[in-house]
Amino acid sequence: MQNDKLKSYLNLHLIVFIWGFTAVLGALITIDAEVLVWFRMLFAALFLAAFILTKRKSFGVSTKAALKLIFIGLLIALHWIFFFKAIHVSNVSITLSVFSLGAFFASLLEPLFYGRKVLWYEVFFGLIIIAGLAMIMQVEVHYLQGVYYALASIILGVLFTLLNGKMITQHDSTVITVYEFGAGVVFISIYLLWQNKLNWQIFDMGTNNWVLLLVLSSVCTAYAFTASVKVMQKLTPYTVMLTTNLEPVYGIILAYFIIGEKEKMSTEFYFGALIIVATVILNGVIKHYSNQANLKVQV
Repeated sequence: MQNDKLKSYLNLHLIVFIWGFTAVLGALITIDAEVLVWFRMLFAALFLAAFILTKRKSFGVSTKAALKLIFIGLLIALHWIFFFKAIHVSNVSITLSVFSLGAFFASLLEPLFYGRKVLWYEVFFGLIIIAGLAMIMQVEVHYLQGVYYALASIILGVLFTLLNGKMITQHDSTVITVYEFGAGVVFISIYLLWQNKLNWQIFDMGTNNWVLLLVLSSVCTAYAFTASVKVMQKLTPYTVMLTTNLEPVYGIILAYFIIGEKEKMSTEFYFGALIIVATVILNGVIKHYSNQANLKVQV
């Protein structure tokens, strides 16, 4: 059991690293956020559907479950649209730093979803993360629009993470992801049709964008998203959300070396990011000793 949890935790860090790279890809792909997410969810859904067919799994879910998955798909689509909008109007570093607030929101919402008590240190760590973010924003106020988009994105991200935490106990992670992505494609298609943007011109985006989109859809979406849903079988949604606070670190480092000048930030920014990383590590230490103490009591 402990080995399974450790394996899931290490796998989660790989997923978070991939998510950090996702932000860099979003900055490099030069198409509108809505179109980008439409392609991302479409290709990922096709990849996952093909995988399910090769494994001879069933796509069957109850009507009630399908309706829930459709709703979650809408949340995911909006989450990613706001995420890429934030990157386009600011940069990767600002967008990912705001994502650190996810742990704080999760610490407040998870008890409502799962009926457990609020843990004082989860809220405390969330407040420290907010302090780190406040330090960042004091010196980067010209990126305020990107902050608003990123804030909307992370709130939606917390909601669908909590909802998926319940769905994974009843359904295969790959199957529910196909339903969610398929629903997202439908919702965005309706929006693009309403905006007269769903036409053949969106396919004329250049070779570079196509290559980056395929990497984004396969590795950074089909694999990473499904794997993130699966690790929820072993880890709590709060642990998942808090670990994703390393996404800014991975993403900022990658962006600094891949994108360059646009991603160079102030000293205060990096100090605030360091506070966030230290909080994640401290939370892990406390959880470790807390679990050890619980095991001794059980013995």
